[in-house]
Amino acid sequence: MSTPALLFTLLLLAFLFWMAWYWFVRHRQIRPLSAEQRALLEEKVRFYRQLSEKEKERFEQSIAQFLEDVAITGVETEVTAADRLLVAASAVIPLFGFPGWRYRNLNEVLLYPDKFDEDYQVQAARRNIIGMVGSGAMNRMMILSQPALRDSFAHPKQRQNVGIHEFIHLLDKADGTTDGIPEMLIPHEYTAPWLRMMQHEIEEIKDRDSDINPYGATNEAEFLSVAAEYFFSQPEKFGHKHPELYEMLSRIFRQAP
Repeated sequence: MSTPALLFTLLLLAFLFWMAWYWFVRHRQIRPLSAEQRALLEEKVRFYRQLSEKEKERFEQSIAQFLEDVAITGVETEVTAADRLLVAASAVIPLFGFPGWRYRNLNEVLLYPDKFDEDYQVQAARRNIIGMVGSGAMNRMMILSQPALRDSFAHPKQRQNVGIHEFIHLLDKADGTTDGIPEMLIPHEYTAPWLRMMQHEIEEIKDRDSDINPYGATNEAEFLSVAAEYFFSQPEKFGHKHPELYEMLSRIFRQAP
């Protein structure tokens, strides 16, 4: 066989192998959630409880897909079945308005037993971080404080949710820049109004004329995550206090929780 013919044959075989692998990945059966897992979602995730039966089924499928795609690992702590579901729910809630959308920029979520510092150390004297999207050597990874994750879902009247907060950062980062403008989600015509709204709301926070977490005034990226976790955790209160911001986030996330 001549060299060009051999090369063509090898390329054809590689293409056929890739097609077979792609078909397998797209059509493999994802294990559905068990009755125990569905009961845990019902008990611990308010967002899930408020869905219709059809929406619950889609939520469960998204949870199952996330658990298939992303490893959840405990670092010096044991990861329970409930922990895994809370991580997955944190990921699925912001994307529930985008059926089929998956996190292509995440391989693993690490659960730490406590707060940690910027060097990912839990024994440091000044540890004060409860969640972080990794970069550099930790790229495609996320770190969450296990106690903070559990607390986020245990108290339904609070406006903070560390899991949702960090997954919003991950969505913001998907276009290559963490700048408070999730270009993968936000329609182009809303970009300029969203920027103006963010700048106005950040000034409101700085003037202490807002009930949004002051951490949201740090920069646009933190404002997006802080506002979004409030939007998903306490939608009724958020809509009453910030109707225009609620309307804009409803358009960005394609849902009105």
